[in-house]
Amino acid sequence: HEGPGHAAQFVLGHLVWRVDLVVKIQGRTHQGHHRRARAQEIAAVDHIPGSELAKTVVLNADGQLIMAVLPADHIIDMEVMKSRIGCRKLSLASASEFAERFAPCRPGAMPPFGRLFGVTVFCDRALAEKREIEFNAGTHIDTIRMPFSEFAQLETPIFTDFSEKATGKRRLSAA
Repeated sequence: HEGPGHAAQFVLGHLVWRVDLVVKIQGRTHQGHHRRARAQEIAAVDHIPGSELAKTVVLNADGQLIMAVLPADHIIDMEVMKSRIGCRKLSLASASEFAERFAPCRPGAMPPFGRLFGVTVFCDRALAEKREIEFNAGTHIDTIRMPFSEFAQLETPIFTDFSEKATGKRRLSAA
């Protein structure tokens, strides 16, 4: 039985093969690192600024899954995000809400390419200011670094301002 999960695994496997090929041909950096759960920890260990590591956060906006892509050293202001995208209800999506859609990826390690999964991507303008970004490649072990302009051309995200730099103070927001 070859259901949607099988198809998604095939597509992601093909994507990983293509990304590895592009990395080899164009000389992009493809990092491997030990399993870590937090984007800021990945940035620290890989010696890159948190502002260059793109974290992908899956949200539930009025019952629809969306991706928010922002610098790892930023947090989402949920009220601003809700206003910017024009939804009534916005929350972090639980793993049970998105696990099947992103089946080939480890939870919390989805690459910022929503079009692979049929999900709209909103990209914070703070990330768009960076020349290059690095992001998880579907696992907590691998990251890919590429020029931001290429990411924007491949994904064509919706650009808006919805995050603020993390201060370490605890507040109601998506991290």
